[in-house]
Amino acid sequence: MLIDINDYTKIINGATVLDHVTLHMEGGRVYGLKGPNGSGKTMLMRAVCGLINPTSGSVVIDGETLGKDISFPRSIGALLENPAFISSYTGFQNLKLMASIQGLIDDHMVEEAIACVGLDPHDKKKYRKYSLGMKQRLGIANAIMENPELLLLDEPLNALDKGGVAIVHQLLHEFRDRKAIILLSCHDSQELVSLSDEIITIENGRIAGQETVDKSKMETAGDAQ
Repeated sequence: MLIDINDYTKIINGATVLDHVTLHMEGGRVYGLKGPNGSGKTMLMRAVCGLINPTSGSVVIDGETLGKDISFPRSIGALLENPAFISSYTGFQNLKLMASIQGLIDDHMVEEAIACVGLDPHDKKKYRKYSLGMKQRLGIANAIMENPELLLLDEPLNALDKGGVAIVHQLLHEFRDRKAIILLSCHDSQELVSLSDEIITIENGRIAGQETVDKSKMETAGDAQ
């Protein structure tokens, strides 16, 4: 998969939330978004999802332009802001309902996704009784369950314990090995660097910098500790 964001600008109620953004992303890489709250990280994810349309510019995915050739990416999983599900359903019931929209996966694959994030797919507990960490894990399961080629994760480590953080690391490795494009944000700068192949810095809706993470230096530092 290839994604080209071409001179993308979005103006909402007179405010420029994305300002002439140009990026190229390719499969098998994790792109970490760095920037303060309100800098445009989540808005950029919404643009890549097709949830907003540009005032000018374009998002092109494998040669197809969002909003023209396709309304949404053909293969996508996303966790944007706070996950929200039906409070009176179990985790499995919620994800089964989501899976029925496209009909790409069966019940067994839904159960596998739930188990993959450390939850019990047979748990009868209703979503309203989930802890914040359980809700976050279910949101991640929802994003990954159809094995998307494009995975967007907005603050995936929120409310997760060490075990949950380790699961996210493992999942990102697996999706990168499958040549997916992964776009994520994380307020913990150390975790963001650890998870990412490239860091994209956003300030006031503009791309302020882009750098490749030197994994060899990270491994050397880890060995030294």
